[in-house]
Amino acid sequence: MSAPTESPLVARDALAKRTIPEMVLSQASNPLTAPIPSPEGLTPAERAIRRFSVTGNAIVTGGAGHLGLAAVQGLLEHGATGIAVFDLPATLVSAQAEIRKLQTEFPQARFIALEVDITDENAIDKAIQEVKSTLGAIDMLLCFAGVVANTHSVDVTPAEWKRVLEINTTGSWLCAQAVAKQMIAHGHGGSILFISSIAGHSILYPQPQVAYNVSKAGVLHLTRCLAAEWARYGIRVNCISPGYMDTILNTGDSLAPARKIWADRNPMGRMGQPDELTGVVILLCSRLAGRYITGENITIDGGGNVF
Repeated sequence: MSAPTESPLVARDALAKRTIPEMVLSQASNPLTAPIPSPEGLTPAERAIRRFSVTGNAIVTGGAGHLGLAAVQGLLEHGATGIAVFDLPATLVSAQAEIRKLQTEFPQARFIALEVDITDENAIDKAIQEVKSTLGAIDMLLCFAGVVANTHSVDVTPAEWKRVLEINTTGSWLCAQAVAKQMIAHGHGGSILFISSIAGHSILYPQPQVAYNVSKAGVLHLTRCLAAEWARYGIRVNCISPGYMDTILNTGDSLAPARKIWADRNPMGRMGQPDELTGVVILLCSRLAGRYITGENITIDGGGNVF
């Protein structure tokens, strides 16, 4: 006679009892998640500046693109002392002038630009070690790297499907995991910011892009999963979902009809500018302004999601 087996329900409950206490600590006894009191004697202006200050070093994947560069500039304006840009060789070359301009404007900050394939875990680990040796501890990770594929679902090849999800979803995960290990080892916490899209919430029109939509929906849930697990380490994980942004990816005569449709379906009647993401980037990266925000997504689309 065989021994009785444990029911799936019992096994699930037993697992929950083991893992939930590990994921949720008493916040009163965890300095990594406790409130940060304001120093005495600050003027109102000093308190305002301090509230939205950004401190330490940031890695920005896709940091040589339009959205990434706008985020880098915002981080520097609010106090970041070190920036590591991860991107592809061609993009880094095309952004050389913009990067040099930022270096001139913020001479107190240290820059490092690295060619990194974010789908290659070994390349990511090597790059992170170089960042640590050059800049020091990593305080922030912003995942702007991503690709779009506009193909009707019946025509999407397995290779195209895998490529989009590998870069947009898996690449974000690999970078977050590698940086989180460093943050945990250093013991100071930090901020991880993913970039999803309105495509992760609803189906975009008129372009067909099933792989992109699915990849960005995955980023949304990845945000919540990691926020739940990593809060005890003082690591906040959040996400922003941009709408249609006026970048080089959305220009050209062939896109003129689609751009008109996008504008007509938006309450503000236009696309967003890259620097219109900056305020939310600073909020979520600031240790003070974003202290009690984790597992959250903020949509920045001019109200397009209301239709």
